[in-house]
Formats: sequence, structure tokens, C-alpha cells
Amino acid sequence: MQSFNIAQTITAWTSIAKNVFVPHTEEEYERLVEMLDYLIDQVGEDKTHSLASLMEVIGVLIENYEDEHIPHLNEIA
Repeated sequence: MQSFNIAQTITAWTSIAKNVFVPHTEEEYERLVEMLDYLIDQVGEDKTHSLASLMEVIGVLIENYEDEHIPHLNEIA
């Protein structure tokens, strides 16, 4: 099992926190959707791509926001 290096994680997080966050407003949600669109263009279906995990995380953040703030999307599915 790999050890968790909190100092390294803090350093990395500081540089990406402006781009990876839980959206609380529609503007933040739209920023994440724009980022996801870009990532989809870059990653496509390649699960081994270095950005595939980031694309998945952004997708989950967007889905959670939609579940909480856009209930009519759940009724369509």
C-alpha cells in the first residue's frame, strides 16, 4: 500500500484548487461543465489517459450539483 504524503498533497492542491472544487453556484457549475467539455475533447474514451481520473472527478462534482439543484434532470432519466 502506498503511503499518503500529506505535504505533497497540500502543495499539489494549492495549485489546482481554483479548478477543482465543489460548485455552490450556477457560475461555478458552468465553469466545471466547461472544464469537463475540454477534458472530454482531450481524453475521449481513453481510460489510461493521464487526465481520465480528473475527468471522472469533475463529472461526479457536476452530477452531484445537478442532483441537488436541477431536479428535473432526474425525472427525465
